[in-house]
Amino acid sequence: MEGKEEDVRLGANKFSERQPIGTTAQTDKDYNEPLVNFGLLQPPPAPLFEHGELYSWSFWRAGIAEFVATFLFLFITVLTVMGVNRAPSKCASVGIQGIAWAFGGMIFALVYCTAGISGGHINPAVTFGLLLARKLSLTRAIFYMVMQCLGAICGAGVVKGFQPSRYEVLGGGANVVNHGYTKGDGLGAEIVGTFVLVYTVFSATDAKRNARDSHVPILAPLPIGFAVFLVHLATIPITGTGINPARSLGAAIIYNRDHAWNDHWIFWVGPFIGAALAALYHQIVIRAIPFKSRA
Repeated sequence: MEGKEEDVRLGANKFSERQPIGTTAQTDKDYNEPLVNFGLLQPPPAPLFEHGELYSWSFWRAGIAEFVATFLFLFITVLTVMGVNRAPSKCASVGIQGIAWAFGGMIFALVYCTAGISGGHINPAVTFGLLLARKLSLTRAIFYMVMQCLGAICGAGVVKGFQPSRYEVLGGGANVVNHGYTKGDGLGAEIVGTFVLVYTVFSATDAKRNARDSHVPILAPLPIGFAVFLVHLATIPITGTGINPARSLGAAIIYNRDHAWNDHWIFWVGPFIGAALAALYHQIVIRAIPFKSRA
């Protein structure tokens, strides 16, 4: 009996009690603490390669969660875009504001639902930024990006299955640089827009800040979703708003027209640059981590 109690005690102490968004799925713990508990302890930097993850159910479960979340994200948002494009006028539909709310609202809901399982990335740019900040391993980052892209392709594919002819006519929700703007304009919009999103992710889930302001973590998905909403309001007229390479790839593959591929590189290069800048800014300037390590 004493041996059994010892096993229970060791099992309970095997994992840190609270982990920040983006790293919760790094352990083999079957279920993570509620979002309100995230970020009160700063985990050590994730290893670059973690081969043991491949034998953990939590690793595969996290990837499935990213797939499903990105599938739902594309399904709802592309349908919303289709509805607006189908309307005879913007006033007869939810308009640009409605599209922005659909994207921001879905991110809010899906981050809330999946944060305790996968970290709630739903975006290769977010995953890339967290990878640069050593919040997750390269193995997990690549797996997440693959599952996010597959989920996006499936989500856009289901939308096309509902209305194949209208999908082609209405543009399929594909991202392009709109008339009147240059490729440089589109690239700049994607960089700044993704910087806003990823910087918000880092700020909303910062372990040091959460330890000081205990009321913040439960609201973490809210500022992230609101950032997506605001970025869409600003950049829909320029690029249709990418800031999510998986979202852009899924729509482009299913729509598959030449003009959807002409500028597609912008929706990968821009978000990755923006995510990298946000990660560097938060880690070096806001958290001053290199300077702390020297001290």
